[in-house]
Amino acid sequence: MTDEQDLIQQAQQGDGGAIQALYRRYADRVYSVVRRLAGDDALAEDWAQEAWVRAITALPNFRGEAQFGTWLHRIAVNSALGGRRSRERRVARETPIEEIATQPEAERALLRLRLERAIEALPERMRQILVLHDIEGYTHVEIGIQLGIAPGTCKSQLFKARARMRELLRTRSERIEESETCNT
Repeated sequence: MTDEQDLIQQAQQGDGGAIQALYRRYADRVYSVVRRLAGDDALAEDWAQEAWVRAITALPNFRGEAQFGTWLHRIAVNSALGGRRSRERRVARETPIEEIATQPEAERALLRLRLERAIEALPERMRQILVLHDIEGYTHVEIGIQLGIAPGTCKSQLFKARARMRELLRTRSERIEESETCNT
């Protein structure tokens, strides 16, 4: 049995000195691989520490099918990749929706969301007329029959609804621009 195999066996039995010896032997290697994946010293330190916690926790299950260094390297890589994924998810959750909207699909989705919110903010009658005419494609006569109003009233209400939509969208855009200015 080699010196390393003895250390591993002792560490598996909970010997703190053996765990420290393995740590001293492999700490630079673990940090190096994690640092390359993290791209940042502080993150690398956190992720390397996480890798060591996972390795020590999993040590009793180490069967020696691979070299200890290879096994530890895999744990370090997985810890760094997991850390990166959770960091990206957290950043995505914390990023305002306007900052995410850099791609055409995201821009369309953001516009759709703004339009839906503006439509919801319209008074009931204006909303009904706007949706029936501009979204559903009904004529002024058909809308007039459905709502019990004259086609001329429908036209004037649609004009007012569109003007109100422009106002709502402009106001929302100004608020977004103000918040972006405040955040920079």
